[in-house]
Amino acid sequence: MPPPANLPFLTSLTRVSGLPCMDSPSNVTLPCGFLLQGFSEFPHLRPFLFLLLLTVHLTTLSGNLLILVAVASVPSRPPMLLFLCQLSVIELCYTLVVVPRFLADLTVAGHGRGSPISFLGCAFQMQMFVALGGAECFLLAAMAYDRYVAICHPLRYAAVVTPGLCARLALASCLAGLAVSVGLTVAVFHLPFCGSRLLVHFFCDITALLQLACTRSYADELPLLGACLVLLLLPSMLILASYGAIAAALRRLRCPRGRRKAASTCASHLAVTFLHYGCATFMYVRPKTSYSPRLDRTLALVYTNVTPLLYPIIYSLRNREITTAIRRVLWRWRPDQAVGQGLCQP
Repeated sequence: MPPPANLPFLTSLTRVSGLPCMDSPSNVTLPCGFLLQGFSEFPHLRPFLFLLLLTVHLTTLSGNLLILVAVASVPSRPPMLLFLCQLSVIELCYTLVVVPRFLADLTVAGHGRGSPISFLGCAFQMQMFVALGGAECFLLAAMAYDRYVAICHPLRYAAVVTPGLCARLALASCLAGLAVSVGLTVAVFHLPFCGSRLLVHFFCDITALLQLACTRSYADELPLLGACLVLLLLPSMLILASYGAIAAALRRLRCPRGRRKAASTCASHLAVTFLHYGCATFMYVRPKTSYSPRLDRTLALVYTNVTPLLYPIIYSLRNREITTAIRRVLWRWRPDQAVGQGLCQP
C-alpha cells in the first residue's frame, strides 16, 4: 500500500506537536519522537514518588548551591576547592537535565502509555546527560592528579597545581565529555527504530534507545563501547596510576599520624569515584542482550537522584575546608547574626 500523500506534512507536524508518529511501510519508525513510559503503569505510586523525588531534588540543589556559595566566600581558594566547585556545577546540571521533566511527567495524568518527547528533544537530553557524565569522569581524574601532587610532591604543589592549571583541566574535561557525547548521540540516533516508540524509561537513556533499535548485531553497540573506553577506561587508568603512586608514597611514610592525615584527604574523592564509576560501569559496560528495561529504569532512578544527593554530603563531612566554609556561610545567614550586624531590623 503506497504511503499517504500528506505523510511529510504529518511527520513534520508530529515532530513539533509530539503527537503519535506514523510508521513507514517498511515498519521502521519515522524519526518524529518517542514515548517515555516513566512509571505510568503504577498510577497509585506516582504521588508518593513525586513527593519523594521532589524532596531529594531540592535537597540536592540546595547542597550543591551551598558548596558553590561556600567556595565563593573563601578569600583564597585552594585548587581542590576549585575542582569541588566545578563538580557541584556538573552535578547541578546533571540533575536538571533529567529530574525536572520527570517530575512534570509525574504530575500530568492521562498520558496513557507514556509522555511524548520529540526526536530532537530526546537526542538533546541524551547528549547532555552523556556530556555531563563524561565531564565528571575526566574531572575526577584531574582531582586524583591533584591529590597525587599534594601527597607525593608537597613542596612543588603550589607551583604545579595553579588556578590556571585547574581552569584548563576543568575546561578540557568539559570539552572531552562534549566531544564524546556528540559522537555517541549521532551514532545512536542514526540507527533505525522499529515498531513501538515506547521507551521503558523516564528519560532518553542509551540502553533504552538501543532496545528500540532494529539491528540485533553487535555493530550497534560499538559506539557505546567506544564511548565507555574513552569516558570510563581512560580516566580510570589515570586515577589508578595516581592512587598507585599515592599508596607507594604512604607506605614510605614512617609517621602513622601523617599517613592517616594523607589518606583522609583522599577518602571523599575515592568515595565519589567509586559511586560514579561503579554505577556507570554496571549500567553501560555490558552487552545489549543483558539489558533489562524495568530493572535499568529502577537503577537509573537511584543514580540520577540518590548519588548526586550523596556527593555534597560526602564532601561536607570529609573535607575540612568545605566544612569550615559552609559553617562560615551558615553563620552569616543566622538571623541573630544579621541583627547584630545591622543587616535587618529586630
